Amino acid sequence: MTATANDDRKERFRQVHEQTYPDLLRFVERRVPPADAEDVVSTVFLTAWRRYDDMPVDARPWLFGVARGVMANQTRGWLRRRALDVRMVAEDRLSDDHSSAAAGRVDLQRAWQAQRPADREALALVLFDGLTVAQAAEVVGVRVSTFAMRLSRARQRLLSAYAGTPGDSTLSITRPQAIRGQS
Repeated sequence: MTATANDDRKERFRQVHEQTYPDLLRFVERRVPPADAEDVVSTVFLTAWRRYDDMPVDARPWLFGVARGVMANQTRGWLRRRALDVRMVAEDRLSDDHSSAAAGRVDLQRAWQAQRPADREALALVLFDGLTVAQAAEVVGVRVSTFAMRLSRARQRLLSAYAGTPGDSTLSITRPQAIRGQS
């Protein structure tokens, strides 16, 4: 490999790292203990460097897939359900004025925890990680139509579980564009 080709390779890798690191870290942090998240992401980028020639032009879903594999390897000893749980962000103390909103969040969290791990993963990839259906299908390793059906069914099951709670049952499960930059 020539020096120029090697420099181009390094520059592309730096750009991919810069563009995907924050999203990839959030993706991993929701699935493993916080102390392990950076190690997983480091392993993902080490794998990406070693398999540079396999990395597609749109590297983001491919990296998420690599991260998924790394997490699966590291969590074989853990309960499968724990590995796929999405941690809910704890809020500061709520005042009495927000008790109905807090009850709604508790009901949503209960409905979320009642879902199958595969349903939580499908929803999280699209809702929390901001992937398109096609990208999420690539991460999971299935056809786009298969993932779209899984996502649709997961949404329906979550809505049904949430509607069965005593709180407010008005919930919209769509892909919020603003969530991608937050965690």
